[in-house]
Amino acid sequence: MTYKSPVYQVIPVPIEKIKPNTYNPNTVAPPELKLLYDSIKEDGYTMPVVCYYDKDTDTYIIVDGFHRYRIMLDYPDIYEREGGVLPVSIIDKPLSNRMASTIRHNRARGSHDVDLMSNIVKELHELGRSDAWISKHLGMDKDEILRLKQITGLAALFKDIPFGSAWLPVDDEAPDGAEPFPDDE
Repeated sequence: MTYKSPVYQVIPVPIEKIKPNTYNPNTVAPPELKLLYDSIKEDGYTMPVVCYYDKDTDTYIIVDGFHRYRIMLDYPDIYEREGGVLPVSIIDKPLSNRMASTIRHNRARGSHDVDLMSNIVKELHELGRSDAWISKHLGMDKDEILRLKQITGLAALFKDIPFGSAWLPVDDEAPDGAEPFPDDE
């Protein structure tokens, strides 16, 4: 069987059935959002919104394309011209893989909100994903993952990290050859 990319199976979906995900760290500044509106106004939708179809709720959860979705919600002229439907390509992956897909799509295009990125690393960790998995699937090196974990302040994120002893306290005595600390008087 030959693999067929989701983009070859784009379907029109009523915008009312499309919902944003809860984890997207990508933000777009107002000038770029206006540029996106101008692009859609002039060229139409040239890229589908990538979604996961949730059979239980009969909704499409956005994996990539939130701002294209927002343009239709915020601009009645676009909504009317498009008949209230968005082009959607569907991926069928578990949540952790959808999160990784969102990050890959975003990182290929631009920047991220650091706090939201650290929350995604935290959520992936809570879903049982290792640093190696996060590194491979989100395109991050180990130092970036460490920095994002530090932002969350969640000690549980470091439970599997080996730590060395940086120093050993000595009862008010200085190490051999060092000057002792003066007493606080």
